[in-house]
Amino acid sequence: MPAGLIALALGGFGIGLTEFVITGLLPEVAADYGVTETTAGWLVTGYALAVIVGALGLTAATTRLPRKPVLIGLLVLFVIGNTLSAVAPVYGVMMLGRVIAALCHGAFFGIGSVVASNMVAKEKRASAVALMFTGLTASNVLGVPFGTLLGQALGWRATFWTIAAIGVVALVGVAVLVPTVRSTDATVPSLRRELGAFRSGQVWLSLGITVLGYGGMFGAFTYIAYTLTSVSGFSSSAVPWLLIVFGVGLFVGNFAGGKLASRSIDGTLLVVLVVLTVVLAVFAAVAASPVLTVIALVLMGAFGFATVPALQTRVMQYADHAPTLASGANIAAFNLGNALGAWIGGLTIAAGLGYTSPIWAGAGITAAAVVLTAVAAGAARRHHARGAVSTGSVATV
Repeated sequence: MPAGLIALALGGFGIGLTEFVITGLLPEVAADYGVTETTAGWLVTGYALAVIVGALGLTAATTRLPRKPVLIGLLVLFVIGNTLSAVAPVYGVMMLGRVIAALCHGAFFGIGSVVASNMVAKEKRASAVALMFTGLTASNVLGVPFGTLLGQALGWRATFWTIAAIGVVALVGVAVLVPTVRSTDATVPSLRRELGAFRSGQVWLSLGITVLGYGGMFGAFTYIAYTLTSVSGFSSSAVPWLLIVFGVGLFVGNFAGGKLASRSIDGTLLVVLVVLTVVLAVFAAVAASPVLTVIALVLMGAFGFATVPALQTRVMQYADHAPTLASGANIAAFNLGNALGAWIGGLTIAAGLGYTSPIWAGAGITAAAVVLTAVAAGAARRHHARGAVSTGSVATV
């Protein structure tokens, strides 16, 4: 295992912590600023939308720059944003800090995925991407629960100070462990070539699957603290420990998803998304039961994150000769899904449908992802079949 993958995972840990820890602290943040839970939820949605801008804009702007210095610069931006969040006196400044931190997110994972896949043999790329995203899952297993505990004990600002410090450690790790690759004229990325990847219909289908497949799970997760306390009957002090349970599911799902995607990307996505749809629907139906809620949390995390290696590898596969911007676009798609899911979940709560309504909405969004995946997989099979027939005809002649 290349040491650089550990460094990328470390960066992913810090960035994942920034993205997800806010969900466990939404009640505290809302109370501190005197805003509603729906308004506080915009700290999740705003972050996700800013990731989209950074994933596309910063990735495109840095296409011809060496990847290692770019990764370091992105982590500097990350530290600045979280420091601003920690000192924010009003809600608007907090949102600004979230936006600044989010700008680095998409470009880091987009560029980092390409760097990770280039460190290993082609047949191990999905596993390498999964290893990089292990930092993201570890942030949920360990970082988010303990970040929530820290925020409840010392105030939510202490959590963001801690995240900023983790960002500094991650920056040093990337600087020391990620190898510097010297590009020749033939291998220096071209923005025109990178944009050319978007002529592929399968690239666009892959992005759509990511939006819906990940958005359904994250929409259900955004307001999970309210579901656990107001529907399942858990105390607020139990939420961090329940997030550990969810995080364990993420960790297992990411690892298993990487292994399965190495064998069949579309097959993995179809099976996992179907099961995730069922899990979300059942979760919404049994959320009043504490025991069944714990089981559902594990399964939601496992099947929700088992999609990630396959989703990221799929778009890189269909943009094989120019993967950097497409990879960044897929990170944007993840966060567009986050924003969509959080927005729809907030609408259902504001409409008075209760704190299980975001989970029902998530099940519907994920079901749409199943349909789109089936369409994309069918189109890919037909394309390959036509290619095989064409090749056979030429051979006969």
